[in-house]
Amino acid sequence: MLSQRTVVIFGASGDLSSRLLLPGLGSLLAGPRASAVRIIGTGRSPLAADDWTDRVRTAFASQGEIGPVAAETLATTQYVAGDPTDPAHLRALLELAGPAPVLYFSLPPAVATTIVETLQRVELPEGTELAFEKPFGTDAASAAALNKLVGSLVPEENVHRVDHFLGRTAVLNLIGLRFANRLFEPVWNAEHIESVEIVYDETLGLEGRAQYYDNAGALVDMIQSHLLLVLALLAMDAPATMDAVEVRSEMARALRSTRLYRGSGVDASRRARYTAGVAGGRVVPAYAGEAGVDPERETETLAEVTVEVGTNRWAGVPFTLRSGKALGAARKEIVIKFKPLRHLPSGLHGGRDGETLRIGLNPGELSLSVPALGVDGPYTMGQVFLDATLPSASVLPYGEVLNGILRGDPLLSVRGDVAERCWEIVEPVVAAWKADEVPLEEYEAGSDGPAEWQDSRESAA
Repeated sequence: MLSQRTVVIFGASGDLSSRLLLPGLGSLLAGPRASAVRIIGTGRSPLAADDWTDRVRTAFASQGEIGPVAAETLATTQYVAGDPTDPAHLRALLELAGPAPVLYFSLPPAVATTIVETLQRVELPEGTELAFEKPFGTDAASAAALNKLVGSLVPEENVHRVDHFLGRTAVLNLIGLRFANRLFEPVWNAEHIESVEIVYDETLGLEGRAQYYDNAGALVDMIQSHLLLVLALLAMDAPATMDAVEVRSEMARALRSTRLYRGSGVDASRRARYTAGVAGGRVVPAYAGEAGVDPERETETLAEVTVEVGTNRWAGVPFTLRSGKALGAARKEIVIKFKPLRHLPSGLHGGRDGETLRIGLNPGELSLSVPALGVDGPYTMGQVFLDATLPSASVLPYGEVLNGILRGDPLLSVRGDVAERCWEIVEPVVAAWKADEVPLEEYEAGSDGPAEWQDSRESAA
């Protein structure tokens, strides 16, 4: 059961709060064991009390009928406009919030850092929890500096670097698939697995998010912030217990061993951006012509990075992380390709492809293709597919993450050293792109990406 807490949302009037954070909280409060949470929104923009309450109500209602717990939260919510870098404003917020508040920074890294610097001049209540949206920092050095600042305010277990991907049921199911499954755990290694892909392709374009996205791009928005953490769950060794210390330590070990495939930011990465086209049934303008975009910044909308996990379990296996916008298909999955058998009995014909396991990230689906006889003849090998739908949850990913924050459980939060390590892994790629050593290719919106990428993919298969 959730303990009664107050959540102070910095940047409450922003898009992320309305689109993800508040609906996630609404789905959590709709659960059978939830208790009311007090919400205090704050931002520089003035917002009438009724407007703020209506905004929260709309977010809660998007998750179905507003029940008594959500209604109690609505009855006590309030919005306080002010300058978050003003110590007097912060003191007033903390006094209003009461004991053990959650301070949620729904803000870009630079703004969040400035507020944290100001909090050094304010006495925080005992038990204060700090929650930060991705990306945490803008590079490894800034992430380390922010970690140092945050560590001077509260202990690490009270810091939550939010990655809502870790709250997805499909991602959490990886743990069960990995460590409670006799079929897969013995072959989850380089001896049996040929390659791994982690893909998050969207048909959506920029959707009015130029202010954030044009400074981030696909590499930072998805690969650095999310997909490397999915890789950590895939590649880590079994934790001794399912607690925050053990699970996050194993994820950290996997990422400490992760490096760019072939060791080069040039050889291990590709980037592209979309031109005008039709994606998801909608006409999409060229990214460079979208409102708020600076074409000279050459922000990529499709990124691909290949890494290797340098452990005895995984050495030599390429892990390809890919994410893009305005593509022809919404492909959100993990693809584990197993090696083919070294030998087939004489008399069997057809392909010798190994098994392929596909794990859907949104929604959660499982598909295992296995070699079988009789597909094209009695002695001809082919592939048959075993499909299943993974269990789903009524609580949204942001709700799962907020549940951990409110309970003071950092299991689904990113640890400080991991936040820095994710930046360290991609920094050679960032440097190569800034030096224009990797060409910025183009693809038509609604396509599968640059034609050359598709050709190389097919030849590799």
